[in-house]
Amino acid sequence: MIVTNRYRLLLQAGVIVAMVAGAKLLVHFLGWEIITINPLFSGIVAANVFLMGFLLSGVLSDFKESERYPGELGVSLENLAQEVRGIKLARPEADVTPCLALLAQLGQDILSWFHKKHRTSELLEHLNGLTPLFAAMEKWTQATLVARLKQEQGNLRRMLVRIHTIRETSFISSGYLLADLITILLCIGLVFSKIEPFYESLFYVSVISCLLVYLLLLIRDLDNPFGYYERYSGEDVSLKPLEDAARRLARTVDAEGVAASGTGQPAAPAPAGPPGQ
Repeated sequence: MIVTNRYRLLLQAGVIVAMVAGAKLLVHFLGWEIITINPLFSGIVAANVFLMGFLLSGVLSDFKESERYPGELGVSLENLAQEVRGIKLARPEADVTPCLALLAQLGQDILSWFHKKHRTSELLEHLNGLTPLFAAMEKWTQATLVARLKQEQGNLRRMLVRIHTIRETSFISSGYLLADLITILLCIGLVFSKIEPFYESLFYVSVISCLLVYLLLLIRDLDNPFGYYERYSGEDVSLKPLEDAARRLARTVDAEGVAASGTGQPAAPAPAGPPGQ
């Protein structure tokens, strides 16, 4: 799967370039090469590459920003869990298991949300479910600690909304349309251009069309760094930090459940999710 994703864009571009090269062969043998290459043509190629460089720099900035979100989501969930566990350590009678269970469930729900198995509105409702649990723990701890928990909850909400925006918003759709149009016209111009000898013509047509098509496919793929739900998506940010955090949260909940059972207290069940989950 890793090898397939790594070379997927190259294979897609190769198929298109093969079609362009085949069209060039057909046009050559039919004698339809009617366009003469001049400096204006090379200027159009340079202008298109400049436009693609502008689009690439724009999507790369979002991609670099997105790389940190899975790790920060995992850190935020674990910070909440450790703060809640601290309440239990200071006040053994505090019942923090429901809150820890919801945090562990949130970690799994966020992973499912990245694959579009949960709606954003449902995930935010699950996150809002922490509010009554924080309120219930106020009798066992200081108000400042509860304020920190609510602040971390706000950070989680902010990151989820930002990820949703990046995932659902395309970078300058009109720029993509212009780049698509110019690339298509350039490929058509290369097919009907007359360059002697013919083998050099075929070489330049293949190389230039490969460069333009590959750049266009790469930009579109980078535009959504969270495309795990797409069948063919290779350039996505890694979810491993969040997956590791979700596993640690699950172990924390199991350990707290065992500890509660060992002291003769029944482990609190995990809170049920909101309707429609």
